[in-house]
Amino acid sequence: MKLFNYIKHRLNSQEYQFYIYLLVLIIPNIVLNVTEPLSCMAKLCNLLLPLACYSIIMSLSDNLGKMFWILFPILFLGAFQLVLIYLFGHSIIAVDMFLNLATTNSGEAFELLDNLLPAIVIVLIIYVPSLIMATLSILQKKRLPARFVRQNRKRAGFILLLGVLSLGITAGIDTEYTLQKELFPINVLSNVEIAIKRSALTERYHETSAHYTFGARATHPSEQREVYIMVIGETSRADNWSLYGYERDTNPLLSKEANVTVFTHALSQSNTTHKSVPMLLSEVDAHNYDSIYYRKSIITAFKEAGFHTAFFSNQRYNHSFIDFFGQEADTCLFIKETGNEQKNIFDEALLPLVAEQLKNGCRKQLIVLHTYGSHFNYRERYPASSAYFTPDYPAEAKPKYRNNLMNAYDNTIRYTDELLDKLIRLLRQEEVNAALLYTSDHGEDIFDDRRKLFLHASPIPSYYQIHVPFLLWMSDSYIQSYPEVRRAALQNKEKDVSSSSSFFHTLIQLGGIAVPSRNDSLSVVSPLYTERPPVYLDDHDQALPLNKTGMAEEDFVHLRLPVSY
Repeated sequence: MKLFNYIKHRLNSQEYQFYIYLLVLIIPNIVLNVTEPLSCMAKLCNLLLPLACYSIIMSLSDNLGKMFWILFPILFLGAFQLVLIYLFGHSIIAVDMFLNLATTNSGEAFELLDNLLPAIVIVLIIYVPSLIMATLSILQKKRLPARFVRQNRKRAGFILLLGVLSLGITAGIDTEYTLQKELFPINVLSNVEIAIKRSALTERYHETSAHYTFGARATHPSEQREVYIMVIGETSRADNWSLYGYERDTNPLLSKEANVTVFTHALSQSNTTHKSVPMLLSEVDAHNYDSIYYRKSIITAFKEAGFHTAFFSNQRYNHSFIDFFGQEADTCLFIKETGNEQKNIFDEALLPLVAEQLKNGCRKQLIVLHTYGSHFNYRERYPASSAYFTPDYPAEAKPKYRNNLMNAYDNTIRYTDELLDKLIRLLRQEEVNAALLYTSDHGEDIFDDRRKLFLHASPIPSYYQIHVPFLLWMSDSYIQSYPEVRRAALQNKEKDVSSSSSFFHTLIQLGGIAVPSRNDSLSVVSPLYTERPPVYLDDHDQALPLNKTGMAEEDFVHLRLPVSY
């Protein structure tokens, strides 16, 4: 009883609450000092400067509860930061994380929410009691003693002086250190500002791209019927395809298809859907990504060349470039937005739409498919009859369930194999010049190594998130008409490929579309194809060499690259 009364007395003390609030505010900085690769002096700076600032702000009034609530935006960002670290193990809240909040549909969010429950509970335990105490202090009109306020201002000033001193030393020994990049919450607030600006630019896209034209023209004979299908997968990593040497038979159908060319070392330039898919659909890549706000997609290029175009998606609207580009097509349908009450719509629902387009008999056709592929929750991406690897549940995002998760994930790859095989059969039945090009937007971590990483879109990518399958199928008649294209594809299949750079230019060449911006050195079906050093589109839309991204040494082992390449 005495201990309880003692604790109650201390908690009711405004002076002790002051230190509790200060600790709550500084927790994200403490955690980031553990997770981020900073020098000792930088870590000291990252503690002293915010500690001094929080202390000064809370000393501006003797109404401590009110001042703590004024800092609520910092508390909210701190809670978000802790959840992010729980999910990915490191890094500040990136610009892409804020943009993901706007482009991720509610269904995907709820699928992930259950797996973030431990982090959410921890955050609630840290932040809710302190906010309740602050509210009670306001209601009970409690005040900090004037003497304590004066003394704390002096202490805070001294801490601030030490923080500025440590900042100066840090800047002298680490030229890459900046407050805008490394100091929480300044870095996160800076990223919020960038995200708001990008969202504003995206909102104006229809205005800024209205007059864009490719100046495209067709070079193949006008009387020749042609059909091209572009398939964009979701969260499919190459390492789980038996076509790429995986020990499990995840490609029983495609492995028997003689006309499939497998490009063995393809890397995506982004691990986020809202960036990677627009790069696949357009001539934009990591080197010129900022130009996306005034460019249009490959669909418009084919339309200008006289093709009838269709875009079918098994994903929901995300109010960004994927939607905008899809809506350029003559026929556009997001099948999850049609009022269908079915919770899960499998990718095979796209097949009747493709078959219907082929029945139209248009002489020139381009069909673009955006699948749901292997997106978590894996178990919900294929029908029960396709559960080849079992057990595939429970599939919770925990290391102890990795075998079950991997079974379910591998089932999604087999299901994709079946989907692509059926698309090829549809094209073969047409007996026309046809080609199908497939890649995935990015891959996925599934607790693969000591880091215990899971999912994708982490601020620092991993090998598993960017190594993607890249496949090309051509019909017999297409190969007979353009044997040089087949030869070039076979010559290039073992070269390093950037899916983000090559997808557009490859399909443009396959379709015989001439545009001023066409670059055959980026097309994997051209003898002019040229390997380039791999890059990654970072959070601030800069094209970084992979060794500047913070990727781990084991990633470079898998990539067949030295860390210092």
